[in-house]
Amino acid sequence: MNRKERLEHLKKRYGRKSEAGHFGGLGPGRPGPGVGGPERGRHPKGGHPKHSMGTICRLLGYLEGDKLKLFLAFICIILNTLGTLLGSYLLRPIINTYIVPIDGSRGDPAGLAGALALMAFIYLVGVGANYLQARIMLTVAQTALRRLRTDLFGKLQSFPVRFYDTNSNGDLMSRFTNDVDTVGMMLSNTLVQLFAGILSIIGTMFLMIYTNTWLTVITLVMIPLMMKAGGAVAKRSQKYFSAQQASLGAVNGYIEEMITGQKVVKVFCHEETAQEEFDLLNQDLQDNQIRAQFFGGIMGPVMGNLSQVNYSLTACIGGLLCIFRNFDVGGLTVFLNFSRQFSRPINEISMQISHVFSALAGAERVFAVMDEMPEPVDDIDAVELKPMAGHVVLDQVTFGYDPEQVILKDISLYAKPGQKIAFVGSTGAGKTTITNLINRFYDIQGGTITIDGVDIRHIRRDNLRENIAMVLQDTHLFTGTVMENIRYGRLDATDEEVIQAAKTASAHSFINRLPQGYQTMLEGDGANLSQGQRQLLNIARAAISHAPILILDEATSSVDTRTEKHIEHGMDRLMADRTTFVIAHRLSTVRNANAIMVLEHGEIIERGDHEELVAQKGRYYELYTGLSELE
Repeated sequence: MNRKERLEHLKKRYGRKSEAGHFGGLGPGRPGPGVGGPERGRHPKGGHPKHSMGTICRLLGYLEGDKLKLFLAFICIILNTLGTLLGSYLLRPIINTYIVPIDGSRGDPAGLAGALALMAFIYLVGVGANYLQARIMLTVAQTALRRLRTDLFGKLQSFPVRFYDTNSNGDLMSRFTNDVDTVGMMLSNTLVQLFAGILSIIGTMFLMIYTNTWLTVITLVMIPLMMKAGGAVAKRSQKYFSAQQASLGAVNGYIEEMITGQKVVKVFCHEETAQEEFDLLNQDLQDNQIRAQFFGGIMGPVMGNLSQVNYSLTACIGGLLCIFRNFDVGGLTVFLNFSRQFSRPINEISMQISHVFSALAGAERVFAVMDEMPEPVDDIDAVELKPMAGHVVLDQVTFGYDPEQVILKDISLYAKPGQKIAFVGSTGAGKTTITNLINRFYDIQGGTITIDGVDIRHIRRDNLRENIAMVLQDTHLFTGTVMENIRYGRLDATDEEVIQAAKTASAHSFINRLPQGYQTMLEGDGANLSQGQRQLLNIARAAISHAPILILDEATSSVDTRTEKHIEHGMDRLMADRTTFVIAHRLSTVRNANAIMVLEHGEIIERGDHEELVAQKGRYYELYTGLSELE
């Protein structure tokens, strides 16, 4: 694989180019749940904002709640523009009346002082209006960003587990931070400058025509040339700003994965390869940033040079008009000032075009996430099971993450309240997939799953999941105290209930040895605890939930044998009167299960209790006696 192919491969894995309505790119991060998990590595093509007008309309929708403030801001912009134009035009009567009177009389110092005071007052009004609109627009923009971030975060909460299984955390964070920030820059600065620039151009053009028609024609001739040059630069700038945002997302995705997987990187001496891959992504980001910033920055010099040409032509021809056509000096002075003012807003608008394209590219990436399909809403006739007993039945369940690739084939089993059902088998046999289906993280393609006789598709999702407690192989602790992390299983639990749950999970003793006990702060996913201690807290979190159904997915895989013996009695208490599903590679942990399901290639090939399966001398017997290995 050459350098270019390697770069494209990394960009497909760690970042996605926006395409409205098709976020779809799949990143690194976590493996899909079970064999044949969600397809990885796909990458929708995209390059520049494809729906600019639609994106602009959606962004403006976030400003609707501040219409009055926007109206006041635009009034201030109008006052500022009028103040600038009127202040500039006052130069004509000041020069012609008080400095170089047209009638040939001497100047009037007193009148000049009064006129200058009036000019200063007009400019002062403009400055005040400009300050006020800046404050207003800053508030409006930040309010709009708050709404945008709230909507984006709300959408993230509504997405199914599949979405997080197949998308990079780093790229999602990039959309939350970098892309939203570029939108904020446009709303607070660019929007105002565009409106003010257009208003200034219209007002200046009117005063130029009023001052001298012939000199105005010269300026009008230059406008198409300036617009054509600006459009050519903007077209290139748009493409490179989109590429810059996509490259930034890829870099963030790679950094996020390398930081979270740093131990693995070091264990396998992958530092050099990681550095090489990062250099590729970083170089690509640099190249795209240079192109974007170059074409964004070149707009000013190009337009500035063209405005200088326009200014020079206007000065030369205006001087001739003063000599041969009795054009007044005050009028020439004002017109030259207007010529400069006329070019300035065009330059500013041209400079802001690059920011607009950057913001639109970022906004499309944000809206691409928001347009993803959320988890389907509950059926109209969905019910709540209160209380839920926990009688679970799977009847001929068929499922595949890709409907064309079946993973589970005609799975049938039942579990009564208080029973412990164990799943064993090779890695990728479909054990975790079954528990994901019971939680309804994914919907089955065939068969039925019922709880207490009700199809889970007709049970409200929040009611279903609040009655299922899970202890996963991969632990996750939130920033907060130990007590807050355990209480996450049931937020209304008392301190005494939290402590009792910790005792049930055999976590109480080690918690008491922490510096502040239950009030010890955990940060960085509990980095100051051992893997086994983190798992014990997760078990305590499940214990406090009082859910009638319990799922243990390799729950003791991170606990040493001695600790495992300590918590066995606690786990028995935890599983009492609960329907428990256990996934384990350590077969010693499932000996006392009421039923053991042996899965291979998505099918249950053996079932029974420990003694029955050992007596059969089949696959379970091979695994238990060490004649075969879990692969």
